[in-house]
Amino acid sequence: MSITKRIVCLANSRKMQGRCVAGRELNAGVVGAWIRPVSDRPAEEVSEYERQYQDGSDPRVLDIIQVPLIEARPKDYQQENWLLDPQLYWVKRGTLGWGDLSRLQDRRGPLWINGNSSYNGLNDRIPLAQAIELRSSLKLIHVPSLELKVFAPGEAFGNTKRRVQARFAFDGMDYWLWVTDPIAERQYLAESDGEYAVGEAYLTISIGEPYQDYCYKLAATVIGRT
Repeated sequence: MSITKRIVCLANSRKMQGRCVAGRELNAGVVGAWIRPVSDRPAEEVSEYERQYQDGSDPRVLDIIQVPLIEARPKDYQQENWLLDPQLYWVKRGTLGWGDLSRLQDRRGPLWINGNSSYNGLNDRIPLAQAIELRSSLKLIHVPSLELKVFAPGEAFGNTKRRVQARFAFDGMDYWLWVTDPIAERQYLAESDGEYAVGEAYLTISIGEPYQDYCYKLAATVIGRT
């Protein structure tokens, strides 16, 4: 029997061959806990079929969605995970606007544990041994000044694939995190390499799957002022 949760979608980002969808529960206007619907596949990514509305469309960030779930599936630092019911459609119940985000945000920093950086990142990863002790993996934050950098991080090693990186300060710390928001990626990869000032923005930050003994912080959603 399914359990229905109503969430505000705050992420529909790239993950393996599918997506990572997440949001905060919303009941009668009261903001609740983070929920991340997951599949029963090894990496728990959500397929297009599993997340679609009845008309075949894909959930968008800021949609209010009724999501059919089976049970809670917490895993290490990803305590927000819930197993989705793949036999039922998701149902859109409305949409929130930019002005509503202030009551959904996480106001306190830092972004979990700082002090570990990859070659092209800054405060962008957490040693796995420390990450598994965390009790959360999702935050919605407000930043007054966001910059997106488009470049090929592996070009010196023969890899010409370009990526988008979010650069911002939060709670007195600087961060350079890879963007996995497909809409933002599509928009900025269409531009030339360079640095682009977005200005005020909300970001959904997610801790991704372990990779080579680290877990990486990702900018799963970029929401500029509209």
